Amino acid sequence: MKGRTIILDHLGDREAAALMVDGKLDDLLIDSDAPRPGTIYRAIADRPVKGQGGMFLKTPDGPAFLRQIKGLAPGQPILVQVTGFAEDGKAIPVTAKLLFKSRYCIATPDAPGINISRGIRDEDERDRLLEIAHEAGAEAGRGLILRSACNGAAGEDIAEDIGAMLALADTVMSDGATEMETLSEGDGPHLLAWRDWTAPAEVVTEAGGFDNHGVLDALDTARGALVVLGGGASMYVEPTRALVAVDVNTGNDASLAAGVKANMACAKALPRALRVRGLGGQITLDLAPMPKKDRRVFETSLRQAFRGDEVETTLVGWTPLGHYELQRKRVRMPLVELSL
Repeated sequence: MKGRTIILDHLGDREAAALMVDGKLDDLLIDSDAPRPGTIYRAIADRPVKGQGGMFLKTPDGPAFLRQIKGLAPGQPILVQVTGFAEDGKAIPVTAKLLFKSRYCIATPDAPGINISRGIRDEDERDRLLEIAHEAGAEAGRGLILRSACNGAAGEDIAEDIGAMLALADTVMSDGATEMETLSEGDGPHLLAWRDWTAPAEVVTEAGGFDNHGVLDALDTARGALVVLGGGASMYVEPTRALVAVDVNTGNDASLAAGVKANMACAKALPRALRVRGLGGQITLDLAPMPKKDRRVFETSLRQAFRGDEVETTLVGWTPLGHYELQRKRVRMPLVELSL
C-alpha cells in the first residue's frame, strides 16, 4: 500500500494513533496512565536538591523535578509544564518555560515576538502569515511561532488556532491562585496526530482501523527487538534500565563492505525504530565493523535521518571503544512498559 495513512483507534481502553507510510508503521502514539507531556500544573516548591541545581515540586500527580531554580523558595507556587515521561520510581520532569502548541502555531509567553518556521521560505507566504497573525491578535509582546503547517493553509483556520492558543496562554499566565492544581491537560494521541502529522494523508477513524490496516501486526513486531535491515543485515533495539542498546549485525557476510552497508541501513532505520517503540534517553550503537574513514559518512547519514524526526535527539559522538552515542528526549512511554 503506497502513500500515508493516519489511523485513529483504540487499543483496549487506550486512545491510540498510528501513521502508516507505504504500508509500514512509521509512527505510533498510545495513551498511558502517566501525566501527558504538555500538562501544565500550578505546583508547589518542596525541597531543593543540593549539587544538582534543581528542586522537587508537589503536583496533583505526584512529585516533579525542576532544574534551574534560581529565586525559587520552598512553599512557593510556580507554573510548570510536563516535558516527558518519568522512569519508574523517578519524579515527573517539568520546565518553567511554558509552550502552548497547536497545529498551526505555538504560543511562547517567555519569548515575545512573532516568528515563522524556517521551512516556509516564500516571502509572499511569510508576509501573508504575518498579516494573519496580527489580525488574530498577535503582538510583539506576545510570543508566537507560526509552524510549517501554515504553508498554504486557509487563513481562517490559522487565525482560529492563533486566537485559541493566545487565549489559553493569557488565561494560564495570568493565574494568581496559590493552591496546587492541574491547569491544562496535555494532548492525547488523536489530537497529537492532528497537531503534528501535517503532511497530506488519508485519515481513518472507523473502529477496527488498526486491524484492517495492519497496525496490530506491526505493533507485535515493534514489541520485539529485531529490526530487519535487508541484505541479510539486522539490528536489535533493546532497552535496559540505564540505556537503549542497538546492536548491528551483517549476517553471514563479515566483509568491511557489508559492515558499512549495514551501518548505513541502521542510520536510515533507527529514527523509525525508536519512534514506534517510544524509546528515549541514552542510546548506544554497537555498529558493525567499518573503516574509520567511513565514520563521517555514517554520521552525515544519521544526522539526515533524524532531521525529520519530531523528537529532540542529540548526536553525541564516538566513544573510545568505537560505539556511537545519542541522547533522546523521553517524550513517550516505552511500548514495552504499556500493558495492551
